[in-house]
Amino acid sequence: MLIDLTRTITEDLPRVSLEPFKTTARDGWNTSIYHLYSHCGTHMDAPWHFDCGETFIDETPLETCLGTADIVRLPDTTPREVLTVAHLGALAETFTPGNHLLLNTNWSRHFGETLYEQELPRIGSDLAHWCVENGVKILGVEPPSVADVTNAEELIRIHRILLRGGVTIVEGLINLDMIPGNRCFFAALPLKIHRGDGCPCRAFASTTPLGAVLNPGPER
Repeated sequence: MLIDLTRTITEDLPRVSLEPFKTTARDGWNTSIYHLYSHCGTHMDAPWHFDCGETFIDETPLETCLGTADIVRLPDTTPREVLTVAHLGALAETFTPGNHLLLNTNWSRHFGETLYEQELPRIGSDLAHWCVENGVKILGVEPPSVADVTNAEELIRIHRILLRGGVTIVEGLINLDMIPGNRCFFAALPLKIHRGDGCPCRAFASTTPLGAVLNPGPER
């Protein structure tokens, strides 16, 4: 089973416009011009986003973009809550380096409300350092940022801990609560934009290895 974890890009997102360019009625075919903020919707951050080295989104290795993910369920997360290593529970001791870490806070349900961006739960410094020390490949969260967007010092500090430590960040995920169990195959695939600081990505999960989903074999 494949589960889409991607927010649809519409003009409801900040700094997004989708303009018709050609139409079948006038030109014989339909095309559009998309103006997209590089960090709109479900998106991936590149190290260049916070001056953490000259590594751009088009240089993200494909092997970084997919793999096994552990899911931590935090449905009772409150506005502006600081998420710490303690929130990981037993996973803090059993996590496998090289896996992804997805934090299911149900925050995506607040999309369209002021608190979605202004009062989001944040990654604490100890959790950010834990992710680096334990080899988290992708840290995936539901809010539009891993840190308080109204606090520049925190925003820069948390992003730099993660990005300088080799942790790729994916923000704005949805539907994490639809994934059964606490482990899945996860992928987040950005566009290959030259010198991009980040990019919207198509994120999805599978409860079985992707090869088995795409090539299930003959029915029995």
